[in-house]
Amino acid sequence: MCIFAHKLQMTTIRNQHFMKPMGMIIFMLLPLMGIAYVSWHVWMLLPIATGWKLAVIGTGLLCFLLLFYNFGGGLNKLPLPLARVSYTVGTSSIFILLYLTMVFLLLDIGRLIHLVPKTWLHANGVTAVAIAGLLITVFLCGNLHYYNKVRVPITITTTKPLPHDYRIVMLSDLHLGFHNTRADLARWVDMINAEQPNLILIAGDIIDNSVRPLIEEDMAAEFHRLQAPVYACLGNHEYYSGSPRAQQFYRDAGIHLLIDSVAVIDSSLVIIGRDDRANHRRKPINQLIADVSSSLGEGQGEAFTILLDHQPYHLEQAEAVGIDFQLSGHTHRGQVWPISWITDALYECSWGRHQRGNTQYYVSSGIGLWGGKFRIGTQSEYVVTTLHPNATSETQQ
Repeated sequence: MCIFAHKLQMTTIRNQHFMKPMGMIIFMLLPLMGIAYVSWHVWMLLPIATGWKLAVIGTGLLCFLLLFYNFGGGLNKLPLPLARVSYTVGTSSIFILLYLTMVFLLLDIGRLIHLVPKTWLHANGVTAVAIAGLLITVFLCGNLHYYNKVRVPITITTTKPLPHDYRIVMLSDLHLGFHNTRADLARWVDMINAEQPNLILIAGDIIDNSVRPLIEEDMAAEFHRLQAPVYACLGNHEYYSGSPRAQQFYRDAGIHLLIDSVAVIDSSLVIIGRDDRANHRRKPINQLIADVSSSLGEGQGEAFTILLDHQPYHLEQAEAVGIDFQLSGHTHRGQVWPISWITDALYECSWGRHQRGNTQYYVSSGIGLWGGKFRIGTQSEYVVTTLHPNATSETQQ
């Protein structure tokens, strides 16, 4: 269901990508089948009058339809407080639909193997209350877990000559917008400043779907409170929100935006920002490495290279050109179980530390997320990295 929402977003917000007709049909049918399946079960389960059943099911359908309204451009037509409510209700409905589908599937399987009595699923108020209580508990815990930002400490050692240790806060997928507000960002800024970093690196998707709430809440002012230089690359959501306006926000916020470009720190540490793969004309990675050599100039020796690439596809490319460390995000690790199983299957590394040859990677599940504020079986996180020079070996935490 969550994957369907992202596909819907990709086609309705900016028409950046086009799916094949069969793929579109499948992604439209999946949630519609889920709605029909859940609605039938709710109708059979609720021990109330027909009118009340229609009201319950109709309310659920309206909540889900807000998803289409929101991504069809409706959010930008509403006052900001109402747009937030519409966004939260619409995007949360898809997670609730997913979990209702799973619950009813389990009950149906239990009924088929004679573990669940048929009476549990027909005009049974006890079952209805139990399912409602279960979902309220799961999503309340998931919401509380989202607000618990996990600090992930990692250490990187290198034989390359750096002038001193670097303390770097790394994060991705802030998804600031109608749901992650300036108040949320202010808390994150305080957490980052408490780490007293030398650098802050953001691997894309600072913006969610629209730049409008960032401008209206003057979120750029919060970024100016950060007490270290900020370097970032674009993510796919910057393209959905409109790349020119997103880039202007980066400039207003004082963020060093690297779009297929290179920043040299202290002549021995290089940050490479790769454009998002939403831009099919982005530079190949070997050309970016050539840009590193040009930026360093003659006689500068080897530099430690950090690549910011939002989407963690084709990790072998960074290894092939000798990148030392790559930071990515994008996956959210699915946000909620069991979508995390799907992302784990889709990506070589969907979350956490990884290594290929001498190249190290970290794929962050993100400090923010898309849609309803639920983390179930995954975590919202920021990474605090200590980079040690002049070590005798190339890695290790």
